[in-house]
Amino acid sequence: MITINLMKKNCIILFFLIIAAYPAATAQNNTDYSKIDLHLIRGDYKMVIDTCRQILITDSLNSEIYYKMGLAYQNLISEDKSLECFTTAATLSPDNSTYSFMVAKGLFNKGKMKQAKPILFKLCQSDSLNWAYAYFLTSIYMQEEEYDKSLDIYKRFLKQDSSNYVFYDKIGFASLRKGDFLYSIDQFNRSMALNKKNTNAIKNLAFLYSNTMRVDTAIILLTRGIAIDPEDLDLYVRRANINFLISHTKRALDDYLKLLKTGDTTFIYLKRAGIGYSNNLQPKESNVYLKLAFKKDSTDYETATFLAQNYDKLGKPDTAIYYYKRVLKILDPIVDQASITSIFLAESLKNGGYFKEAIDTYLKCMKTTDDINLYMIVANIYDEQFNDLPKAIYYYQKFVDNLKNARMNFSTDYTDQVKKRLEFLKVKQKEQQTIKKD
Repeated sequence: MITINLMKKNCIILFFLIIAAYPAATAQNNTDYSKIDLHLIRGDYKMVIDTCRQILITDSLNSEIYYKMGLAYQNLISEDKSLECFTTAATLSPDNSTYSFMVAKGLFNKGKMKQAKPILFKLCQSDSLNWAYAYFLTSIYMQEEEYDKSLDIYKRFLKQDSSNYVFYDKIGFASLRKGDFLYSIDQFNRSMALNKKNTNAIKNLAFLYSNTMRVDTAIILLTRGIAIDPEDLDLYVRRANINFLISHTKRALDDYLKLLKTGDTTFIYLKRAGIGYSNNLQPKESNVYLKLAFKKDSTDYETATFLAQNYDKLGKPDTAIYYYKRVLKILDPIVDQASITSIFLAESLKNGGYFKEAIDTYLKCMKTTDDINLYMIVANIYDEQFNDLPKAIYYYQKFVDNLKNARMNFSTDYTDQVKKRLEFLKVKQKEQQTIKKD
């Protein structure tokens, strides 16, 4: 009932605005449509649609009737039919800005930004200080990352009304998205000067300060915001996240507990509450939240790690062992992928002529893989690129010594060639050592 009453009130306001702002829309036909308007105000939307259909049987080019029928469908949350009616109305009366705007809004709400954009652009050109037109057009610009175009429009409105903090908010946010943090901070501060209870500006300023190494200021601002609106849970989320990221996990804990008490058992809140208790040397309390987090996401290695450490502290090694094994199981594919990526990196370094870096990368790979072919590659680089006999011999020998345990099967011809090269280099090294002695 509350929703229906609100819709009725909104509808009443809408019609008074339309009658006041667009007298031409109702003057195009001498027919009295007051009964249709009355049905709309009362919320008798099906009656409006039936009446409009009856009229259109004999007057199919009546744009006003299509418009009123579109309003009825809109209130019945039938978006497709509503948009179809508004589109027909706008086609029949292309100069009627009300009809065109309803089409643009309908397209916008359906996510058809490319189709809505030229209509809104044309409307803004005809009335550059109509905030409703500008609001939707700038929303499209922001989504398309055309921040300068949005800024031009916002600044035009600000010139007309420099006392409106909303325009400073809009300019500040567009500048934030553009990456101009200092200018954005200035605009949000101007907004705050006009409206000290503007929590939207507080949130954005806190974000900007936390990203410009002024974390303490960000936390102070969010604390002020909580004092202004203690029911705004987003303020607690932001303050908790900042405190957690700067390792103030105990301070963050209080906010995460506040969020959890509301019934919001988001994984990250459970996990970070558990970590807060763990860092506060309260492993038993910590595990209450960490176990709930682990049920939600058993693939998170950090949760499993803290659980294992907590059970160690509680003198329960068997449970700790279970969770440590889970950590290793979770990390296994990550370690494998890291090894594969490191090998690809080493290959690229070698192909690019960065041989020393390539060798270092191949050797790091050997710590996480038993692929003995890497010894061969390193040996070849020392042999062919640096003519470093001792190191080439060392790594060829490592390859030969590990052939028995190798997972990969190498052909006898290949291994025989490696052994011959190894023996050749050993002889050459002895010859060089003899020459040096003489």
